[in-house]
This record gives sequence, C-alpha cells and structure tokens, in this order.
Amino acid sequence: MAKQWLFITGTDTDVGKTLVGCGFLAAANQQGLRTAAIKPVAAGCEVTEQGMTNTDALQLQAAASHKLSYQQINPIALEPAIAPHIAAAEAGVRMSVSRLVGYCRGVSLMPVDMVVIEGAGGWRVPINSRETLADVARELNCAVIVVVGMRLGCLNHALLTMEVIRRDGLQIAGWVANILDEEMPRLEENIDTLKQCINEPCLGTVPRLDDLSAEQVATFLTVPAC
Repeated sequence: MAKQWLFITGTDTDVGKTLVGCGFLAAANQQGLRTAAIKPVAAGCEVTEQGMTNTDALQLQAAASHKLSYQQINPIALEPAIAPHIAAAEAGVRMSVSRLVGYCRGVSLMPVDMVVIEGAGGWRVPINSRETLADVARELNCAVIVVVGMRLGCLNHALLTMEVIRRDGLQIAGWVANILDEEMPRLEENIDTLKQCINEPCLGTVPRLDDLSAEQVATFLTVPAC
C-alpha cells in the first residue's frame, strides 16, 4: 500500500490544483520516492482516438514516476465542463464515494510511496445528491494540501476552506499560494496575512511562470512529511 496519500484541493476551480499537484509529484520523484496520481473524476474532457481524455489528468499521468493507463488515472471522464454530478447525471454515469474510493485504493496497491489525488473544484463539490468529494478524502484519511489561488477574495475562501477541512477531521499537510493575478493589490501582504492566520505550513509560493513544467514548479515547493 502507498505510504502517503496527498489530496489536492483548492479554494475554487481553476486555482492551479493540477499545476501544484504535478509540482509535488516532480519534487517527490527528485527525492527518490515512487509516485502515482489519480484524478478520480474529471469534467471537461475531449473525445480523442483514445476515448475521453482530460488535460489535467494527462499532466498528472506524465508527472508521476509510476506509469498507469489513462483509465487508471481518470476512471470517470465527463465531457461537459460543468459541475461533475450534473455532467454524470446527464451521461447516465453513477458516482458514489465507495466507487471513487475503490479506484483510489486500486492505485495505492501499486508499488509506490506516494499517491497524489486531485479533486475537482473546491472542497465541497458534490458527486451526487448526498455525497461530496470531501467524503472521498475522509474515507481514505488523506492528508490535504490546499491550493490558494491568489486573487481578490482569496482570504475568505482560504480561511473557510481550512476551517471546514479541520471540522471534517482531516490533517491539513499545508497550503500553497499560487499567484493567479500578479497585479493583485497588496499581494505580499495578503500572503503574509494567510501565513499569520493559518496554523498549517505554507509549502510554497508559485509565481506566474513561462515554464509550466512539473520540474520547474517543484523548485518552489516543499514536499510535506506526512
């Protein structure tokens, strides 16, 4: 079984979960750890010769040291870029915590030291009328990394996200400031505010980069010891 589960969530959608997840995979690879990744559900997939594929899942597949098939990386691939539970219902696809947890545990049985699990959207994204992706992380007892998209409004989103993860009883391994808006007023002051208000460690600040390779992102991150 994998020694370490890292669940990557974000303060919102499009805040850089995949970018940061790939960075952590590359950093762990450089430390000699054997890594795998899974994005259990992805909405916003394209029809290709290989079937439905998602750009984020492909990036995770490339960044992990243990190579898995696309189906193992992204077992539930949905075409429209909408809320996953709505896309699944429209496609007639059944999603449940037990099903998603089963996919994740299957990956963890591989000969790896760390599995990165990327969520979809933020912490409370529904997967059906009763369950959310947070329930998957809880069932697996994952350590959670929160990606904070640095833009106006992020302080509230970050603190609320941290609060509810703690309330759910999970360990927050740390958080990452991903700079989305370089022109954000008082950017450094906002990052300092988060450092003062959040007890868990800041595992890195990722600037806007021309080189978006996992190896480049890794230079700005510290892999948590969970």
